Amino acid sequence: MPEMPGVPQRPRGPLSEALSTPEGKARYVRELFHEIAPRYDDITVWLSYGRDAAWKDVLVHMAAVQAGEPALDLACGTGDIAARLRDAGASVTGLDLTHRMLTLAAGKPALRGIHWVCGDMLALPVPDASQRIVTAGYGLRNVPDLRASLREIRRVLAPGGRFLSLDFTLPPQPVVRTAYLAYLRVVGGAVGQWLHDDPDTYRYIPESLERYPGAAGVAVLMREEGFSRVGWWPLMGGLMAINGGQVAR
Repeated sequence: MPEMPGVPQRPRGPLSEALSTPEGKARYVRELFHEIAPRYDDITVWLSYGRDAAWKDVLVHMAAVQAGEPALDLACGTGDIAARLRDAGASVTGLDLTHRMLTLAAGKPALRGIHWVCGDMLALPVPDASQRIVTAGYGLRNVPDLRASLREIRRVLAPGGRFLSLDFTLPPQPVVRTAYLAYLRVVGGAVGQWLHDDPDTYRYIPESLERYPGAAGVAVLMREEGFSRVGWWPLMGGLMAINGGQVAR
């Protein structure tokens, strides 16, 4: 991978302002993940109470990988899902917007054999109908235009190809939802202050979640964008979920 220029420091200020426009969110997300990349593996474990690995195992099992199938892992981070796809027999490309994440992934000896690409989920540098599997871990919630990203995912999937996405979602019960968001703000603020001297670093999660349609809403958008066999499956009592769908043969 070619070296990339340095990323400007993430602006400090009200998150609501940073996320109020697609352009602002795109810039904020890129700079945020550049900043947290060295801690990303630890954070996913801590904030999931150690369940993150099991959820990713479920996602890859649901992908039903066949030997040699081309698979594209979006928002691949440091390579957890990409590694599982490779171990299941897929020919894997890991794509992330943040070059620093890819540098960390490429430096892991256990992740050899995966092709790493720095790219945007709104304009995938991948040919039409070239992938049998597309996955995303905590990726859809971060794109500035969710519908456009789903359209790109459908474009690169071959007929019969599968898409699976793991992400936070919002519980339907108002009381539980309010408590969940409050918990994420408190814990995220404490961890952000501890690791980065900025409580907003991980408060981004509940802020982005409030602007996200959740698993049920993503399923609706997937159907509208032409996916078939669309469904979603709750995890951790409905606080997390896996969305899935296919491209018709």
